Amino acid sequence: MDKFVIEGGKKLKGSVKIAGAKNGALALIPATLLAPGIYNISNTPDLKDVWTMTRLMGALGVFCELNNSELFIDAREITQLVAPYEHVKKMRASFYVLGPLVARYGEAKVSLPGGCAWGPRPVDLHIKGIEKLGAEITLDQGYVIAKSKGRLQGCKFHFDISSVGATGNVLMAATLAKGTSVLTNCAIEPEITALAKMLTKMGAKIDGIGTTELIIEGVDELQPVNEETIPDRIEAATYLIAAAMTMGEIQLENVNPYHLTSVISKLEETGCEIDINSNKIFLRADAPPKPVDLVTAVYPGIPTDIQAQWTAYMLTAEGTSKVTDNIYQDRFKHVPELIRLGAKIDIVDNAAIITGGEKLSGATVMSSDLRGSASLILAALVSKGTTEVLRIYHLDRGYDNIEQKLKKLGAVIERHQTELV
Repeated sequence: MDKFVIEGGKKLKGSVKIAGAKNGALALIPATLLAPGIYNISNTPDLKDVWTMTRLMGALGVFCELNNSELFIDAREITQLVAPYEHVKKMRASFYVLGPLVARYGEAKVSLPGGCAWGPRPVDLHIKGIEKLGAEITLDQGYVIAKSKGRLQGCKFHFDISSVGATGNVLMAATLAKGTSVLTNCAIEPEITALAKMLTKMGAKIDGIGTTELIIEGVDELQPVNEETIPDRIEAATYLIAAAMTMGEIQLENVNPYHLTSVISKLEETGCEIDINSNKIFLRADAPPKPVDLVTAVYPGIPTDIQAQWTAYMLTAEGTSKVTDNIYQDRFKHVPELIRLGAKIDIVDNAAIITGGEKLSGATVMSSDLRGSASLILAALVSKGTTEVLRIYHLDRGYDNIEQKLKKLGAVIERHQTELV
């Protein structure tokens, strides 16, 4: 198991190319189960979660090969309709295969998923949506078993919560259902919009793309296509915050600024200078940030996936700030580790109250989830002395080559092996 050893006190300066979106790729890959054929998905990030998804696809009989951000998929033949626990337990997004399999083959057996070790995130909306389309769902020994007598049937379904995963799963299933489906309170995150656009290229008939209401006219069959994964807005936000924390300057390349509107606005509130040019973002920070409160919300609001990074950022602000997570109630496991570095943070309900301006000192800290791990890296960059960040396999799930990118920006960071389990 690896760890990062980081020497703090270096300003970040330079340019960095943002990888394809983890959550975007994880939605596009299972969509290939809907139509037999050859696919090429470009700008695919080299991440553990992507490899987990390709191994799961391999278990279903789909050949996948990733080289230099080009993902080749041969989905001409599906040999298994079972998504085994050994793969699905590693990542919640594996559950995405349920909708496409039952839509195309009339049945699927998918293990209940695993993923980050925080907060209850049930898949009940996935199941309810697939049931509404006509599938019979049973649970047996940790597996969701879905069966359909003939084609799925179009339906009206309202998502009680705006869920990205459930929206994507039910949307994929509805594309091959007979008749019209109307899905309301859909997630409108860029990754869902990108999935809907790919499905349209494949021949799906979808109205309302980019809105909370999707109207899908089911078709008899879809066709394979080539597609490009959108840039990763969470990776982009993380590097912007890292540069701001170290009072440095950075230029992001291969980024969609429109996807980061709310984050950019918040960074400007703290005093950052930001310029936008097509698919590039330039940020400069000449002074410590002003304390700025943050509240997470569904897109286009502040994503919950930058809550932890913003908490670390506010440690460098003189004064008190508040970070509230309205998406998940139990996503502050990074806070005790930040406190080990000298942070002053109090948790009240679903909010972190941060007293910034205190000097941070290097220590050994432990990662517990993907974005919390990123917050520890950011705090280490501004801590005096050496910080060891353990269990960095969480970071490898969602950040493509993070240490090399940080080194290029001037950070002193090295990856080492450790015996810690």
